[in-house]
Amino acid sequence: MSAENRIIVPMPDFSTLAEALAKIGELYPVNGFTFQHQDGREAPYSFPAIERETRTRGAALQHRGLVKGDRLGIIAVEPEDFILTFLAAIRTGVIPVPMYPPLYLGRIDNYLQQTEAILQSASARFVAISRDLSAVLSSLGKRVEGFAGIVEIEELAKGEPGSSLAAVRIDPDDLAFLQYTSGSTAEPRGVMITHRCLISNIRAFVGTGLDADPVRDKGVTWLPLYHDMGLIGFVLAPIYRGISVVFIPTLRFVRNPNVWMETMHAHRGTISFAPNFAFGLALRKARASDHEHWDLSCVKALGCGAEPIHAQGIREFIEFFGQRYQLPENCVAPAYGLAESTLAVTMKRWREPLQICRIDKPIFEKEAKAVPAEENTCFALEHVSCGAPLPGLDLAIMDRYGQVLPDFTEGEICLRGPSIGVGYFGNPEAWQAILRDGWLRTGDLGYLAAGELYVTGRIKDLIILNGRNIHPQVVEWLASEVEGVRKGCVVAFSRPGQNGSEELVLVVEVRGANTGKLISEIGDAVQKAIFFKPADVICLKPGSLPRTSSGKLKRHQVRRQYLSSGLP
Repeated sequence: MSAENRIIVPMPDFSTLAEALAKIGELYPVNGFTFQHQDGREAPYSFPAIERETRTRGAALQHRGLVKGDRLGIIAVEPEDFILTFLAAIRTGVIPVPMYPPLYLGRIDNYLQQTEAILQSASARFVAISRDLSAVLSSLGKRVEGFAGIVEIEELAKGEPGSSLAAVRIDPDDLAFLQYTSGSTAEPRGVMITHRCLISNIRAFVGTGLDADPVRDKGVTWLPLYHDMGLIGFVLAPIYRGISVVFIPTLRFVRNPNVWMETMHAHRGTISFAPNFAFGLALRKARASDHEHWDLSCVKALGCGAEPIHAQGIREFIEFFGQRYQLPENCVAPAYGLAESTLAVTMKRWREPLQICRIDKPIFEKEAKAVPAEENTCFALEHVSCGAPLPGLDLAIMDRYGQVLPDFTEGEICLRGPSIGVGYFGNPEAWQAILRDGWLRTGDLGYLAAGELYVTGRIKDLIILNGRNIHPQVVEWLASEVEGVRKGCVVAFSRPGQNGSEELVLVVEVRGANTGKLISEIGDAVQKAIFFKPADVICLKPGSLPRTSSGKLKRHQVRRQYLSSGLP
């Protein structure tokens, strides 16, 4: 590695995030966080200012009677409100419970029910909310045992006259926060993440994975902060490492996806992460606009994770942004992780080329073996490498009986290591159910090749048609290419057929009224590629498909609704 690329500042050795918060301003006084508002205005906070703000809010929490070990729900729309309140709780030993804010008032009853279920699960004592949400959320917590009330974040920010932050002993094995899973395949569960888990994972992906440095690097993110990729990747890891970050409100990105690359350009951002769908969205919006002033040569790593990665979509993204905006060729960094392992498990190292396996589709679907496809065949699947396991983590591919499978054979991804969470809060039985002989069973499918992980889907989502294993993402990507179908708004699953067989069903969000023609085109596109015509295609209006708080489609809920004739 050349001198200019060598890490300039050594990694700090804090034992807890509370210690990092107290000292980070002294180590990196000119770095900090910049918070964008919906109108594009920006509010910068240096790390010394963050230390002062979190001390003030921490004292206000203590003044209200919160003590180490109490759980505090946090619901905020603006990144600034959420982050400063979350970090204040960390400093006091209070355990924050991040929760997503209500985005659509039309679904408020469902939102209140889900949010109260999390508060009940966490045995939360208080919930801190933005003042703008007070009227909507005033009924929260009334059925939660031991709940003491709602506190407005704006009141915490004012502090309490005459009160100061009382010292609290926080140890590495104390809980840092509860990380509720997204609920894409099951009811949300609160993963218990300790400071030791957190720091182990941060040191692995910030150091080995990204080679991140507080002098050279700057993060940019629009990710929701109530889930692991946004919270750990762009709040807690930068606090530990001293790296500056610019926070774009998630809704601002949703309304105008071009603000992502605009902010990368304007702030000379070097690191950002997003789910697979966002790369396709950014590509479509950039093609439809004129942003000739963009210069993305500053970008070091654009991480891609949270769902199986569409190889062709990533290739098109790299080609377009590389040719037009000087995006470095090897900057896209696929990664794999999950809440139960804190955050990251594998990651493509920066500057290394993207690895894509092109395999024989019929063999893979029938035998679960990744055999290279013939060069000119159209019967091929492409899987993108998510890189090698991070230091300290063991990864194995196992069959249903716990036997380790050889390379190029699909099975369940299983993990062990110091960043694995210590359980589900209040639900030890559910945690034990996913452990086997010291290994965490992720429920995800994949295979290893040359030491790198290729993620193929989830066990519970697998569609079995005439003995062939079809991953729903493959079908969903095909349907999304049909004109009139909203990209990323397709769900594929199976239903019971005749003679014990299964049949393919697609539920899609569409634009336009000519659904008959669209259904025929979807059926033809799918049949041409996988030789199975859907038994049923249901067209819905935009926004109908249920999603988790992190934006993932709830396939199992859609299937349940379909089978009970409950689709809107």
